[in-house]
Amino acid sequence: MLANTFDNNSVFEEDYLYFYETLLTPERTQHEVDLICRLLDLQPGMSILDLACGHGRIANQLAARGYHLTGLDATAFFLEKANQDAASNGVKVEYLQGDMRSLPFSDRFNYIINCFTAFGYFDDNENRSVLTQAYRALKVGGKFLIDIQNFSRVLQEFTPELITEREGNYMLARTRYDALTNRTYTERIIIRDGQVRRGQYFVRNFTFPEIRDWLLQTGFSEVEGYGYDGEPFALDSRRMIVLASK
Repeated sequence: MLANTFDNNSVFEEDYLYFYETLLTPERTQHEVDLICRLLDLQPGMSILDLACGHGRIANQLAARGYHLTGLDATAFFLEKANQDAASNGVKVEYLQGDMRSLPFSDRFNYIINCFTAFGYFDDNENRSVLTQAYRALKVGGKFLIDIQNFSRVLQEFTPELITEREGNYMLARTRYDALTNRTYTERIIIRDGQVRRGQYFVRNFTFPEIRDWLLQTGFSEVEGYGYDGEPFALDSRRMIVLASK
């Protein structure tokens, strides 16, 4: 049985970017940035926090469109890559290393975004604290956008073992679903350049009514649900985009 652990250092590193590069294409990034701009109705000069910004895939593209970006992530390697990409593209983003459960901001941002299933990495009390921290960091009238998996699709397409191959290297993901916690637990085994590396992580899954109620209990006044193309959220939506207004 997979352990109840989240091994951040062995999951979010160079192997992650290597294998996910074929999934996180420039076309996908442009689609997601376009959707964020449309759903948030972004206006010039607005301040945005990319919460769990990773290697800056979304933040740098938004900065290139003229918005004021701050990116926060726990992984130093990702932040270094984000800064390098920002510099090479001539854009300015304030990148900070930190914990989304304890943000150093209050009433600062017009918008906060949290993309590519970067929510649900902790126990439920700590997951709720992430929402509380985001609420505190937003200005009055601000909005919080969360992009996570559509749980119904997770169950419909559940695959206990998934193998990704690139250039003769392999990533094996062994996953189990725990109905008591609504979490998926995954062991990731990397076989690359003759070496084997392992890491474990879990993700808390949500139905829309559950995460809507969490956000309302946090203090948000309205919560809307959308699919990956901006359509009203439905059972078969590719992703779940949650938009909460302060």
